[in-house]
Amino acid sequence: MPPDSANGIEDPFDPATLPDDLPADPTTVGPPEEGLSESLTEELAALIDDTRTYAEAELAFQKTRASLAGKNAGIALGLVVVAVVVLHVAVLALAVGLVMALAPLVTIWGSIAIVVGALLALTGLLGWMAMKRGKRISAIFAKDEPAAAAGEE
Repeated sequence: MPPDSANGIEDPFDPATLPDDLPADPTTVGPPEEGLSESLTEELAALIDDTRTYAEAELAFQKTRASLAGKNAGIALGLVVVAVVVLHVAVLALAVGLVMALAPLVTIWGSIAIVVGALLALTGLLGWMAMKRGKRISAIFAKDEPAAAAGEE
């Protein structure tokens, strides 16, 4: 490349310095008849094959993901069952302790009646609250009661 006359530096963007064997259009690689080696049907076949490969890989990934989630959900459910059993034992121990603590104040039968009555009252309250929530859930899915679905009572 000839140096620039002003500062003596070669100009890489000067068209006069380009080699003679370059094509006129920089976007073409060779003559137009040699530019495209594959036909449109070959390109579409390759695209379909790539799409099929992608779909198979995605399906395998999602199966693996679901399997992992299922295993973890099973373990979590098992842990919840164990936690509920331990909680049940703790509530039984509390009930026995309350009966023993109340026995000197009232008779043993009186303390049993008080503890069982309190536990039944708590069970009834929790059941009533669950029933109320269940009615709200059914109202959400009912199509003829928009006010109930909004939570208004």
